[in-house]
Amino acid sequence: MAEPHLPEPVLLVVAAFSRHPGALAWGRARLEENFGPVGLEGAPYPFDQTAYYEPAMGAGLSKQLLAFRDLISPDRLAAVKLHTNGLEGELARAGAFPEPRPLNLDPGYLDLAKLVLATTKDQAHRLYLGAGIYGEVTLHYRAGAFQPWPWTYADYRLPCVAEFLLSARAYYRRRLAEAKAPGNP
Repeated sequence: MAEPHLPEPVLLVVAAFSRHPGALAWGRARLEENFGPVGLEGAPYPFDQTAYYEPAMGAGLSKQLLAFRDLISPDRLAAVKLHTNGLEGELARAGAFPEPRPLNLDPGYLDLAKLVLATTKDQAHRLYLGAGIYGEVTLHYRAGAFQPWPWTYADYRLPCVAEFLLSARAYYRRRLAEAKAPGNP
């Protein structure tokens, strides 16, 4: 019989999008207050693969992927999602932007084998994590690249996202080695 063991810590990744640079900057600052500094950031790209968010967020959305320096336990993902939902609500209630939802923060984590995203919506391919949050393996790593599933969102299939995730995977490998180095707690 196999014995259970704790998983390796993972790389926290947040996809932030808005049509307002100020909202994105506010979100990043608040995320860094809670999760430590961003260790790696992707270039912003137009988030125009779907019109789903336009009624609440407006058109002309820009999306950016952020990877945080400090590794986390994967079992924190539900709490992270609840926190990012709280940040979104806080900014919306402030009324500084005309849209009802000026900022979207989608957290997930990356390990050497996959990218997992958190969501509040259940589907056949998602597992319940707790507190009303589900996890989805959005991409899996095989043959030197992150590969999509049939349910993978269109923007996670973009070359710029694939490039960022490969860089993030290399960054994660380095951070994991540093965490395991003698003398680190």
